[in-house]
Amino acid sequence: MQNTHKFIPVNTPLLDGNEKKYLNECIDSGWISSEGPFVKRFEMAMAEKVDRKFGVAVSSGTAALDVAVASLGLKSGSEVIMPAFTIISCASAIVRAGCVPVLVDADPHTWNMDVTQIEAKITKKTKAIMVVHIYGFSVDMDPVMDLAKRYDLKIVEDAAEAHGLVYKNKPCGSFGDVSIFSFYPNKHVTTGEGGMVVTNDESIYKKCQGYRNLCFKPEKRFVHDELGWNYRMTNMQAALGVAQLEKLDRHVEMKRKMGKIYIELLKNVEGIQIPVERTDFSDNIYWVFGIVLKDEVQIDAETAIKKLAEKGIGTRPFFWPMHEQPVFQKMGLFKNEKYPVAEKIARRGFYVPSGLGLSKDEIERVVEEVKNVCI
Repeated sequence: MQNTHKFIPVNTPLLDGNEKKYLNECIDSGWISSEGPFVKRFEMAMAEKVDRKFGVAVSSGTAALDVAVASLGLKSGSEVIMPAFTIISCASAIVRAGCVPVLVDADPHTWNMDVTQIEAKITKKTKAIMVVHIYGFSVDMDPVMDLAKRYDLKIVEDAAEAHGLVYKNKPCGSFGDVSIFSFYPNKHVTTGEGGMVVTNDESIYKKCQGYRNLCFKPEKRFVHDELGWNYRMTNMQAALGVAQLEKLDRHVEMKRKMGKIYIELLKNVEGIQIPVERTDFSDNIYWVFGIVLKDEVQIDAETAIKKLAEKGIGTRPFFWPMHEQPVFQKMGLFKNEKYPVAEKIARRGFYVPSGLGLSKDEIERVVEEVKNVCI
């Protein structure tokens, strides 16, 4: 039977504030490049929002990771501990900096890195820990901060999915020596494409400013001491960001309401694992609403995604583990390594529509189709 329902995309951004007004200011003034005034305005506002002194706007979250890792000046061959379950941008930034990613498995309940596994991976070559707040829920930061202090390690904090997320009353994005955000359209603050590095360290800040702008020197622009990138954010993107940031608290509130509706409708459904609502250190902001199929469910995530698509429901698969990425296997990384939690949730996990433009009726329809397909 043909599906007659309107397709529900996995994400719909909400652009109902000052976005048009600020974009028109860019067009009317002619300031559309990275030299426009909204860039600095966005950097200052974002840094202030997460209790940081400095912000450096860049072209994507991936660019932010490249710049952040490079700014630490780690020697070639240095080891950086990171989660096995995350987006490839995290590992690629480490590899491109000439360093070696060292993996830890995910926690089966929160899907974040299992912080109890970090210390066993520390060697004399370890110079940093990269933490990644996954799918809108915080990593348990206190143990990580303690390890970093005891072993004199840097912390790179990936808060790409954590706009508005709080750990023990402190904003995520405020913990790393250097921290990053992404502003892709599915984020709580979007600039279409974009990212930002935030830090309290002025030397890191200045390095990041250089790396995002081809390492031009103020005194002699086209003479370069180092290689950088053209990772600049445009004034138009930053204008969107300023407007979006004005609404961040409202966006987080909306996401939590969506998450609670999903939780209420799915909490008694056998065969699926749904996101943790809260722990003693953090409350979920449901950046996305993830579902992991339990072992008794006969289908895997790939099949569930196809079936839901046939019913007009947009989804996305979970991240694929770093040790199973062909590109890293070709490099000889992670030989014979196994991370069973990351492997399982990658194969049995996906997330359902959870954009800010999602209605309650649409959530209810998603839930009905999830029950039909997965149970």
